[in-house]
Amino acid sequence: MTDTRWLSDHEQRAWRKLAALMSVVPTALDGQLQRDSGLTMFGYWVLAMLSEAPGRQLRMSHLAQQSNASASRVSHVVSRLEQQGFVARRKAEDDARGSIAELTEDGMAKVVASAPGHVEQVRSLIMDGLGPGQVELLDELCTALLAQVDPDGTLSVAPPG
Repeated sequence: MTDTRWLSDHEQRAWRKLAALMSVVPTALDGQLQRDSGLTMFGYWVLAMLSEAPGRQLRMSHLAQQSNASASRVSHVVSRLEQQGFVARRKAEDDARGSIAELTEDGMAKVVASAPGHVEQVRSLIMDGLGPGQVELLDELCTALLAQVDPDGTLSVAPPG
């Protein structure tokens, strides 16, 4: 085992701010969506991904990739959304093992009704506090960080050392 690579003071400050953001933002977004739309943040995310897909449908495996989640998490949420009438699931025609999730008309209506409040919450929590250059920097930072993490939360690259 190698020696622990402790965070510098500067890294520790940055990490603690990121950790605080990871706690505050999801809670605020989830709370707004549940209060205003009866959806969890992840449920809304799945509906939004389907609403933007060609034909409003995606293979379940692709939906998991696009939503940065495990296949089992997506399957569980899609089952819940099916019960609510927002999503329909069927077998893939070209692959008996694959499944397709399709947004229903009720699901599309739910996304359309939920989006304005969600976007306003995202703006007030994140975007309104940043300048244009900072939004671009945020995009770059998130891209770099997400590139290291698999949907199951494990590192996709070996740590240096």
